[in-house]
Amino acid sequence: MTGSASGLQLPVIENPDETPEQVASLGAEIRRLARARKAVVLAHNYQRPEVQDVADYVGDSLGLSRQAAATEADVIIFCGVHFMAETAAILSPRKRVLLPDLRAGCSLAATITAEDVRQWKANFPDHIAVGYVNTTAEVKAELDYCCTSGNVLDVIDAIPADRGILFLPDFFLGSHVRRMRPDRRIEVWMGECHVHKGIRPEVLNEARVAYPEAEVLVHPECGCAGQLIYSVGRGDIDPDGLHITSTEGMIRTVTQRPAKQFIVATETGIMHRMRQVAPEKQFIPADPEAVCAFMKTITLTGVRDSLALDRYHITVPPEIARRARGAIDRMVALG
Repeated sequence: MTGSASGLQLPVIENPDETPEQVASLGAEIRRLARARKAVVLAHNYQRPEVQDVADYVGDSLGLSRQAAATEADVIIFCGVHFMAETAAILSPRKRVLLPDLRAGCSLAATITAEDVRQWKANFPDHIAVGYVNTTAEVKAELDYCCTSGNVLDVIDAIPADRGILFLPDFFLGSHVRRMRPDRRIEVWMGECHVHKGIRPEVLNEARVAYPEAEVLVHPECGCAGQLIYSVGRGDIDPDGLHITSTEGMIRTVTQRPAKQFIVATETGIMHRMRQVAPEKQFIPADPEAVCAFMKTITLTGVRDSLALDRYHITVPPEIARRARGAIDRMVALG
């Protein structure tokens, strides 16, 4: 099945050009406002460095979901994209969830609708529907399980072996799951993230030639992941030093491996956190243009205004939230 994100307009990345003094001042103001409102600031790994620095917690979708479910704060400022804020609203229905910029959409989430899922399930009535967390609340309400790139195999393994699986919406991650679990019957939706799709094998190969001693970190959503696994299987590429893993898996890898250089094949925002956890190491983007404009809509000024002006409040209709909650809870409980 195929989906299209053609209706979602890519925002222009704005550079605030704030001085270090202004960044420090905004950061202090955000922390003061957060204390006053009993708010927690959550930021995804792909956010701007200065936004990550002001957050109470930085992580991947699964980690942020767990933080949203566990927080005792009254307000959640979600520095991520819209579907993430929706997930937080579902997990913390008594909290006020604010998204600093409504332009923070997701090209991958836009490739499938709830009606698409219903039609697909009708064609495969005995299959279990598994959806990447990068989906809208309406889509999650049609799912049996949610997953992230970090726990997708745990989710697949939790499903009885005799049941077929509908995996959506990311084609590259779904293909990765097929390769890792070749004995499972898995149908894959043809959606894609425009950023990860653009990290092609030839771009990664150029980086590997330029940095022959570097280990390679590849997100399974990337367009190059499938060819890498195929080449490893043929014996064309030495698997030592090649890691196809989630964003949190990448963070763990750079702290645990002795290598001094890493080529990073995912959205470039994660390298800020890598430099913080492993400052003695060098991180090279596989593709310097792998930047998510949706993530970058959120700025320090936007975070400050979200707290000060109480905007933008993200809510999910109760019936949609109730139905989506089951799939999300299964994701949070696994791996």
